[in-house]
Amino acid sequence: MEYVINRDAIHAAMKQHGIGTQIELAERLGITKNQVSVLLSDRQSPIKSSYQQLFHLLELDPSRAIVPKQQPVPKTSKKTQKLIGCTEDDLFAEFIDTATVKARHPYTSVELFAGAGGLALGLEQAGFEVKCLVEFEKYACETLRLNRPSWNVVEQDIVKIAEEGIRNYLPTGTGEIDFVSGGYPCQAFSYAGKKLGMEDVRGTMFFYFAQVVEELRPKVFLAENVRGLLTHDGGRTLRTMLDIYRGMGYHVETHLMHAVDYGVAQKRERLIIVGVRGDLSARYRLPQPYKKKLVLRDVLQDVPPSEGEKYPPKKEKVLKLVPPGGYWRDLPDALAREYMGKSYFSGGGRTGMARRISWDEPCLTLTCSPAQKQTERCHPDETRPFTVREYARIQSFPDDWSFAGGLSAQYKQIGNAVPVELAKAVGLSLVDLLNQMENS
Repeated sequence: MEYVINRDAIHAAMKQHGIGTQIELAERLGITKNQVSVLLSDRQSPIKSSYQQLFHLLELDPSRAIVPKQQPVPKTSKKTQKLIGCTEDDLFAEFIDTATVKARHPYTSVELFAGAGGLALGLEQAGFEVKCLVEFEKYACETLRLNRPSWNVVEQDIVKIAEEGIRNYLPTGTGEIDFVSGGYPCQAFSYAGKKLGMEDVRGTMFFYFAQVVEELRPKVFLAENVRGLLTHDGGRTLRTMLDIYRGMGYHVETHLMHAVDYGVAQKRERLIIVGVRGDLSARYRLPQPYKKKLVLRDVLQDVPPSEGEKYPPKKEKVLKLVPPGGYWRDLPDALAREYMGKSYFSGGGRTGMARRISWDEPCLTLTCSPAQKQTERCHPDETRPFTVREYARIQSFPDDWSFAGGLSAQYKQIGNAVPVELAKAVGLSLVDLLNQMENS
């Protein structure tokens, strides 16, 4: 008889032990979050030694945690899904070692909301040949052209592009597009108690992304967004997007990606939606997390000199008192109260305030401004924000990737980007998907 893990029993035990997320559980076990996802999948047999550590940590009787596969395991509730900090698709994910993946030939792509090129560069390294990049912000377009003069960069409003037809902006003779990608902003919709279709979400950036997908009918598409989309408007925003994609004839799944698992020295999360055209047969497999997890020390050696913001004297005086890896709780209480203001009395740890990063940890998620009070990311040794080139290193941009515009514009472009190494890992997993289609 085959057996499977009883996830509800695991989640209840997690709650009893104060473990609120799947990431926290992974840290307690000394494994990656994706490895925990595999442990919790009903595709794995729990009758093996690797589960004993899990049961021991949670002080859980194996007889409560293992049930026969023939018996239905209670469906994970929405409350539980939020508790473990992942998507339902993560729990049943399969993985591919991207070191073994190579594109059979360059796959053609179109990217919307291209920004400064983090996603585009990673996809290029994975084996994609971009036919068009659409971006509205002028400095980001300058950055793309500066680094890749041969790229077809379209500096235009996505609304105009979608309404006129993306084909009008592709090079003459462009055939079928294999892949469309983009990170559109997360927006709520007006529900009015009805099931929404494409016309009901007109005017949102999601609508124009979906319209381009509908026009090009690529084999695969990738939409990437912030983790907050999982719970945006009670989860209805994401559910509506997925329903519309399915109505367009695509099989879709969502995954929460952790940049630190893929060669990025940063605790950054991105939600990805992968869509596969319904007439094609292939199984999407997530990139296998890398064994080595980078920390700040790994990426900030011999960084080229560049400009950087400076703290105001008052803030610099405060941050000088914070040790590497520390934050506002390391300050004298009276000074912490003065510095924090009303935030001192709000709930939560607020660990981003007065935060100095340690050499031996990944950086917290970079923001568009390195000196904001709520999201300080102070250098480990020097009392200053990270410079532009240090910011770029943490986002895994190569040193020869230049950024256009003034200092604020450069920080904004880098802070908004998808880390290049994460993009490459995801890109290789998509190459694996397209390779499967060609083999079928």
